[in-house]
Amino acid sequence: MSGADESVGQQVGLWTIAREWGRIGTIGFGGPPTHIALLRKLCVERRKWITAAEFEDGIAATNLLPGPASTQLAIFTAWRLRGIPGALIGGLCFIVPGLVLILALAVLFLTGNPPLWVQGAAAGAGAAVAAVAVQAATALIPASWKRAGQQRAARTRWIGYALAGGAAAALIGPWMVLVLITAGAIEVAVRVRPARSASRPAAWPLPLALAAPAAGGLLALAWVAFKVGALSYGGGFVIIPLMQADAVHHYHWMSDGQFLNAVALGQITPGPVVQTVAVVGYAAAGIPGGLLAATVAFAPSFLLVICGGPRFDRLRANPGVQAFFTGAGPAVIGAIMGSAIPLALALHHAWQYAVLAAAALWLLAARRGVVSALLVAAALGIAAALTGWPTG
Repeated sequence: MSGADESVGQQVGLWTIAREWGRIGTIGFGGPPTHIALLRKLCVERRKWITAAEFEDGIAATNLLPGPASTQLAIFTAWRLRGIPGALIGGLCFIVPGLVLILALAVLFLTGNPPLWVQGAAAGAGAAVAAVAVQAATALIPASWKRAGQQRAARTRWIGYALAGGAAAALIGPWMVLVLITAGAIEVAVRVRPARSASRPAAWPLPLALAAPAAGGLLALAWVAFKVGALSYGGGFVIIPLMQADAVHHYHWMSDGQFLNAVALGQITPGPVVQTVAVVGYAAAGIPGGLLAATVAFAPSFLLVICGGPRFDRLRANPGVQAFFTGAGPAVIGAIMGSAIPLALALHHAWQYAVLAAAALWLLAARRGVVSALLVAAALGIAAALTGWPTG
């Protein structure tokens, strides 16, 4: 993949990129599958700006990077058309609509004395979040299992990585990323000659994971947001236990219930789950905190695509990188699945567990959508609040 073709760059104006990427950012409810489908329809099928093969290569390359993959794909496709200006404008226009909406909802849901119906909606939607995490993990299993290969030893390691990731998410919170990195490093050691690349793909995140947390205030918020943007391998849900440990238990910016609301808001708004960090930022320092957290969390995605775009072919062909993600992938799946445990334990009322069970059936048995599950759960919460059931 090369940089943006000059003739294509002359045909696609920056205003066109701003308008089209902004439209996708506004209507992109449903998470990464929706974002990818909308980008494919625009760039490959309708406008024919990018070939189908180039688009699929972009998906594969961005899935190798830490951070929200569909956001990085939006940045990459805009970069492919107009270079760095296109990447900046396309990425911002894709992110901003969902960010504005989630901050507006954060003001409504996290106010000091919200109306009764808002309390009920928050308690109902929050109750369904653990089921959403399980659904997100199960959706990743087939591709990761296939990537491991047919050998019994490889599949045994896959199961071990997944179990380790799940235990880490449930028990050690912010240090979970060390388990993900270790799983990837083990797979590199098994599949690639150690002298060549056993440490290369796995070593760079270690300083991020081992550095001491910031003392507090906006610097602490920026540090948490940076970890969210730089360490979210395999999808935004993997950073949920990391964020919960920092925002709820370490810095006490929000309660467990408010954190569940934040995750739910990240699901029902357009854009990636990573935008949940904006709600955490709002809880920590108001609107400026929300904007700071979002800016810091998305900055690594822009840097990785803009600086790494010309090298994506070599990245995909690197056996060490491939092996690292073959090992880290199942650990990520286990971590997402394990994050459902603290999310479920954060519930306080019996009726919330009934909503959780109903959401699990809706998502896992009926295979219906996440947005509809959360909206129905919110409606049930409103009904519970108006009936007089506890919501606090």
